Amino acid sequence: MKKVLVASVACITIFFISSAFYQKYDLAKSIERGKEVYTTYCITCHMEAGNSTPGVYPPLAKSDYLKKPIDTLIDIVLNGQTGEVVVNDTTYNGQMLPLNYLTDEQVADVLNYTRNSFGNKMKDPVLPEKVKVLRK
Repeated sequence: MKKVLVASVACITIFFISSAFYQKYDLAKSIERGKEVYTTYCITCHMEAGNSTPGVYPPLAKSDYLKKPIDTLIDIVLNGQTGEVVVNDTTYNGQMLPLNYLTDEQVADVLNYTRNSFGNKMKDPVLPEKVKVLRK
């Protein structure tokens, strides 16, 4: 019984600490910084409105692909992607070069920007700490 109580208290403590962190994380500022990263590194292929070049690069606008797990999206930004990918029921077969030279904060920011722009709306932020863990 004592072990269950200790485990319960630990879980509740972790929950509140995590909740406080998410509340402190300024998603709006991250999105603002992410727009700069997007404009510098992504706009050439994915275009200003995120609609990309039809048949060549997958769109980010209203993209079902951006609903994939955050770990997957971070991996794509860091390591690139080749081969077939289906976005909004359309198959693309190209290459995205790795952007592993971006900082952890830049990766998080550009993902927060794309996941909350172009008709996308994701509430859970991508955190730089998560990028750092997955980069290793």
